[in-house]
Amino acid sequence: MTNNNNTQKLKGFDIHAVRKQFPILNRKVNNYDLAYLDNAASAQKPLSVINAISEQMSHSYGNVHRGLHTLANETTEAYENSRIKVAKFLGVPKAANIIFTKGASEALNLVAYGLMNEIQPGDEIILSQMEHHSNIVPWHFLRERCGAVLKYIPVTEQGNLDLEVYKSMLGPKTKIVSVVHMSNVLGTINPVKEIGQLAHNSGAIFIVDGTQSTVHMPIDVMEIDADLFCMTGHKLYGPTGIGALYAKTSIQERMQPFNGGGEMIEDVFEDRVTYNDPPFKFEAGTPPILQAIGLGAAIDWYSQYDFSEIHAHENSVYNHAVEQLKSIEDFKLIGSAENKGPVLAFNINGIHAHDIAQILDKYGVAIRAGQHCTQPLMNSLGIHSTARASFGIYNTIEEADRLVDGLKRAITFLS
Repeated sequence: MTNNNNTQKLKGFDIHAVRKQFPILNRKVNNYDLAYLDNAASAQKPLSVINAISEQMSHSYGNVHRGLHTLANETTEAYENSRIKVAKFLGVPKAANIIFTKGASEALNLVAYGLMNEIQPGDEIILSQMEHHSNIVPWHFLRERCGAVLKYIPVTEQGNLDLEVYKSMLGPKTKIVSVVHMSNVLGTINPVKEIGQLAHNSGAIFIVDGTQSTVHMPIDVMEIDADLFCMTGHKLYGPTGIGALYAKTSIQERMQPFNGGGEMIEDVFEDRVTYNDPPFKFEAGTPPILQAIGLGAAIDWYSQYDFSEIHAHENSVYNHAVEQLKSIEDFKLIGSAENKGPVLAFNINGIHAHDIAQILDKYGVAIRAGQHCTQPLMNSLGIHSTARASFGIYNTIEEADRLVDGLKRAITFLS
């Protein structure tokens, strides 16, 4: 897949130069240098993103689209330029196919609501066992309200989707297939192009949750041929409260709007309304202006770097951590699919994941512990929770070593 952003690439990947751009990495936690290894939950922000939002507020802020004064026009241009940047980042030719949302969760809710009228009792929606709750709960709404039947692609012991079972699940009642591109627990990168082709052959709408994948690999939505593809900003080194949904024009025309209010309408009368053209039809009210501009700045910042170099760096840190952790007695890696992303979920026999995370925090190492909003996955694996270290562009081999050393101390303390 190719990334179509036109930002000039920096020559060579310099981890020290990268880290200097993140002010928060200079702080100490419990008198230790911060080692932030919770990037799958939310990533830290570089100065260019922080400054872009601050400068917009300080020098050129107004509401967008309908104003006629200078500040409104400048803000509208910056806001819509961010939509163009998202489109290019995802390999989408037309910015009108990009809908701004609060994040991937809202995007998936928008889709579920927008397609609700197309679902009849007994229609089937195929998900996978590794989905985040954001790609499960909205479809339960259609189960409750429309009589849809939810079916789940099983996960193998290694952490792959069982595609043979998936093929057998498809049929004339299959209306929607919605799967995660990269698991936030297992790190598995799913073959979404193949999954989508099979869905389309059955006449189903194909949806991809790209929340994790957009941070770790180049995305070309046109090559994937997803009908809908969502992403979120705060994991891509951008602000919270902003995400994006790509929707094919034919799907936009079929979807009913999720929210009503200003901007999403063309005309309002006492007895009827006419809706605005997409994407504005799906963006009611004052949008997350500053957040969208921050997302555009994050894409500019991230696109300086070569994806292959980021991938190689993140994988080197991940692989180093795994190799060191394998020497620890009772260590169990959760998810061993080939070519997985840099997400390290694990358990230590006899020790609760929450206890591990709390002890590591005493040494300045930030990881996540729990079910990671994937309860069906945990149930399928026969576990209650995991500890999870997730690596990003600014993490180092030294931080991986600190994770290992801190874990050894935690085991000694808790055993």
